[in-house]
Amino acid sequence: MHAKDPEAAKLGMWLFLFTEILLFGGLFLLYASYLYRFPDEFHVGGKQLSLIYGTVNTAILLISSWAVAMSISALHRNRDSLSRKMLLLTIGLGLVFLVNKAFEWHGKIAAGIYPDSPVLNTKPDGEVLFFGLYYLMTGLHGIHVLIGCCLLLFAYWWLRIGKIHRTDYALLENVGLYWHLVDLIWVFLFPLFYLIA
Repeated sequence: MHAKDPEAAKLGMWLFLFTEILLFGGLFLLYASYLYRFPDEFHVGGKQLSLIYGTVNTAILLISSWAVAMSISALHRNRDSLSRKMLLLTIGLGLVFLVNKAFEWHGKIAAGIYPDSPVLNTKPDGEVLFFGLYYLMTGLHGIHVLIGCCLLLFAYWWLRIGKIHRTDYALLENVGLYWHLVDLIWVFLFPLFYLIA
């Protein structure tokens, strides 16, 4: 993964991110089509989610985006120690996001609201679709957060052993781009599920 040509590595990362945008873009279009068909049921479903969890997780990811940007900026200023600390902060925030999401999912599952549950199957079709999309899209996003944390940890290790440094930082920038996309996707998921009116 150590890039010999930083520009080629960056282009490759942008192409990969484009495929991720296509994936989530398709899911957003699917969501929009079902929202158009079942607006009242989606509204009822959204009211059953915790706005507190959603808001806290949004703040966590926005701060984590700032932290990864600060890590890259610190590396450019030859402040390796600060760069590593900012990466650890980003990883920590990503893990807190996942823990919050696990608590939120646990609450819903304990209430019997999960795909193909007896409780959910008694609800109108629109609500069933809402929660199906909720678990699919937030679950897929959670997997991306976990992958991002692993990539950040890998970048942290390479920074620590000197393979990433002020003049060779393409890997860190690419991991930062991935993390920003993960954050951006959540910025769209948050209003779709938690602020649905």
